[in-house]
Amino acid sequence: MADKMALVVSEGTFDKAMMAFILGTIGASMGMEVHIFFTFFGLEVLKKNAKPKLPGIYRLFGSLGVKMMEKKMKKQNIGGFEESRQQTIDLGAKLYACSTSMSIMGVKEEDLIDGVEIVGATKFIDLAMDAKVQLFIG
Repeated sequence: MADKMALVVSEGTFDKAMMAFILGTIGASMGMEVHIFFTFFGLEVLKKNAKPKLPGIYRLFGSLGVKMMEKKMKKQNIGGFEESRQQTIDLGAKLYACSTSMSIMGVKEEDLIDGVEIVGATKFIDLAMDAKVQLFIG
């Protein structure tokens, strides 16, 4: 059985999303079974047409700041947000939306991109229990 990676993402900012997708693609390309659970504000990055913002003071730069970051990342051969999110899925990582958080945050199934499974925390904990790598990105 392949090694397993389990990530939890609780914020929807650009940096947190990219961290999850970069780690997810690396793990999947190394042959790991990758599971990423999005909860509370982290659900924002699973929405169709998501446009995550930079955190804190950097938010003042708005979408220009994200474009500047993506330009710097491209020079390092790292794709932008949408490209990285899709690559994570294409490499076989499993993305999960927390069912309870969806209710609390008013997120509907039709708001989410294709390929996202809606599960409760119990199901994700069961998946993550024997993961060699367990990380909280929040």
